Amino acid sequence: MKLADCHNIDDFRTLAKRRLPWPVFDYIDGAADDEITKARNTSAFDEVDLVPDVLAGVGSIDTSCTIMGRTSALPLMLSPTALQRAFHRDGERAVAQAAEKFGVWFGISSLATHSIEEIAALTGGPKLFQLYVHKDEGLNASLIQRCREAKFDALALTVDTIVSGKRERCLRSGFTTPPRFTARALWSYATRPRWTLDYVFGPKFRLPNLDRHVQEGTGKAVSIQDYFNTMLDTKMDWGTAERIRQDWGGTFALKGVMSAADARRAVEIGADAIWISNHGGRQLDGSRAPFDQLREIFDAVGGEIEIILDGGVRRGTHALKSLAGGATAASGGRLYLYALAAAGQAGVERAIGILKEEIERGMRLMGVTSVAQLTPERLRWR
Repeated sequence: MKLADCHNIDDFRTLAKRRLPWPVFDYIDGAADDEITKARNTSAFDEVDLVPDVLAGVGSIDTSCTIMGRTSALPLMLSPTALQRAFHRDGERAVAQAAEKFGVWFGISSLATHSIEEIAALTGGPKLFQLYVHKDEGLNASLIQRCREAKFDALALTVDTIVSGKRERCLRSGFTTPPRFTARALWSYATRPRWTLDYVFGPKFRLPNLDRHVQEGTGKAVSIQDYFNTMLDTKMDWGTAERIRQDWGGTFALKGVMSAADARRAVEIGADAIWISNHGGRQLDGSRAPFDQLREIFDAVGGEIEIILDGGVRRGTHALKSLAGGATAASGGRLYLYALAAAGQAGVERAIGILKEEIERGMRLMGVTSVAQLTPERLRWR
C-alpha cells in the first residue's frame, strides 16, 4: 500500500499501522479502558442526516470562515497532539507546513517535540498552543510568556487531564516517551527499519518546551500515564483558568468542555472559545461524544462563545454536520496523525486535501454556497 492508495482517513490508518512499530501505533490509535467513547466519537455522526437542496446554483462556493479572529480557508482545525516526532521524524514541523499550505489552524502541545520558537519561525499561519497546567508554576509561566513572545494566536487550556485515563494498550506495550525498545516489541521495531533508523539516527528525541524545568523534557523515559499523574496539577479549578486567561491576555480557549454548565462558566470567565472534547476518548471512557453534546451546549451558549467540535472527525461531512449543529468549526487529531505517521508532510497534505474535497463536494450536493448556510435546518436527527 502506497500514499496514492489512501483515499480516506481510514486508509491512512491502515498505512500507518504498517509503517509504525506496534507500541507507537497503539499510542495513536488507542484510548481509555474499553475504548467505547473513542468509537462513539465517530459513530455519533451517524445519528443525524444532512438535508440537501437542489438547483441551488453552486458553481462557486466559499468554504472559508473566521475562527478565533483569524480567517481559515476551511471550517477545519488540526488539534494539538503530543509527541509527534515519535510518529515521523519531522513531527510538528510537517504538520505546521501542511496547515499553512491549506490555510487552516493547527496547534502544538506542551509535550511537543519541536519548540514554541521553532514553530513560530516556521509559519505565519494561525496557530495555538495547548497548555497543560503543571504543578511547577514557573514552568506554566514560562510557557505562557514564550507563546506571547512568539506571537501565537491563541492559548487553549486543556481541562480534562488532571489525571490520566487508563490507556490499556500502552500498559500492555510499555510505551513511553521517548519510546524504548522493549523485549516484547523488539521484533516490531526490527521489522519497521525506516522508522527505527529515523528514530535512532535522527535528532535526539526531546520535549523542548519542558526541558528547562523537568527531567522528562531531556529524554528521561516515562509513560504518559505516569507523567500526567505526577506532573500535572490536580487542584486546577475555575480560578486557575481565569488567572491563566488574565496572564495570557490574548485569545483564550478551554479544551475539554463537555457540559452545558461548564460552557456557561467558560462564558462567565471571558473565554473566547470552547472545544467540546473528550480528549479523543483517552480520558473518561463511558462519557458522551462531543457531537452528542453539541446541540445541548449550543442551546446554552450559542452566539456567546465560539464552539469547536473536537473528536471523531473522519469525513468532510462530519465537519458539515458539526457546523449545522452549531459549531464554529470541527477539529481532530487522529485525522492527520495517521497521515503523518504514514508519510510525513506529504501524508498530512493529502489528508487535508481529501477532507477539503469532501467538504466542497458535500456543500455543493447540499446546495449551499457558504458555511454560514449550514444551519440546524440542514440536519434531521434520527
